[in-house]
Amino acid sequence: MRLGIIGSGSWATALAKIVTDNKHTLNWWVRNDAILEHLYERKHNPQYLSSATFDTSLIKLSTDIAAVVRDSDCVVIAVPSAYIEETLGALSADAFTGKWVVSAVKGMLPEQNILLNEWFNQRFALPLSDYYTLMGPCHAEEVARERLSYLTFSGLQEDRAEEIAAKFRCYYINTVVNSDVIGVQYAAVLKNIYALGAGIAHGLEYGDNFLSVLIANCADEMAGFLRRMGVGKVEVGIHGLENPVTHQKDANYAASVYLGDLLVTCYSLHSRNRTFGNMIGKGYSVMSAQLEMNMVAEGYNAARCIHVVNQVVAADMPIAETIYRILWQHLPPRQGFRQIEKVMI
Repeated sequence: MRLGIIGSGSWATALAKIVTDNKHTLNWWVRNDAILEHLYERKHNPQYLSSATFDTSLIKLSTDIAAVVRDSDCVVIAVPSAYIEETLGALSADAFTGKWVVSAVKGMLPEQNILLNEWFNQRFALPLSDYYTLMGPCHAEEVARERLSYLTFSGLQEDRAEEIAAKFRCYYINTVVNSDVIGVQYAAVLKNIYALGAGIAHGLEYGDNFLSVLIANCADEMAGFLRRMGVGKVEVGIHGLENPVTHQKDANYAASVYLGDLLVTCYSLHSRNRTFGNMIGKGYSVMSAQLEMNMVAEGYNAARCIHVVNQVVAADMPIAETIYRILWQHLPPRQGFRQIEKVMI
């Protein structure tokens, strides 16, 4: 399997590190020649995760996205959702025919309010059977430091998802495989909204006690939305029969990709959504926070996307709705969180 990665930000760089640490060759699309030349000459990305070094003999770098897609059997998409159309939109309609697409995108396309698999189907006629997802819980910064992390791979054909996961499994990466392609994407979108909310709470100087109850209620709200979307396995603590040989229980991926990713994104100082929310809570405007960070916080656009989607789904989502109103309708953060206090149980 020839593997390609589209993107040159921190998440794409972390994934490229994992693949090449496993001694697999890689086709890697980066945004410009300056990044390409620096990677070849200095063995690291000049802008993101500069501590992560690469064996460039394993990497074919290119700024020609069509060539990277053409030369890869399995293409990992690792650019922010807001830039998907700008990055991939000029490719020919048959560019991904016969290829596996792996989404490492934790957001929705903000103009259409759709998941990446829907856009790929509309734009490239990619069937869902050829679409896979690569989710957390995992921060790029910890991958760069080779701290034990977990990646969740989802696909309708779990044997193929396992084949992809094997490319990433190593001594500092454990993998979980499941078939819940739609659920894990919505969970990734929602956890970024809730992490942004956790950051707002921190900026407003709420303490750990409040934050723990807030995140617990966010998990409950997420589960309710996922059930309305038809996702079945959303609860932790439920397992199938144990393996008769190893006597181990089957993995409950909900504990990792739903609850685990929510927790790490809400609590970690590496979380850009938490950082963005913290600025909002401290009084920054949305535009000022965006300029200060100079990085994409997926939860900002996601809040509006989920607001639109939930007009149809009609899940009970007072926390996500209040975060949307703070970000998009200028509801004062303190007033919004006074409202959230009243709905938490």
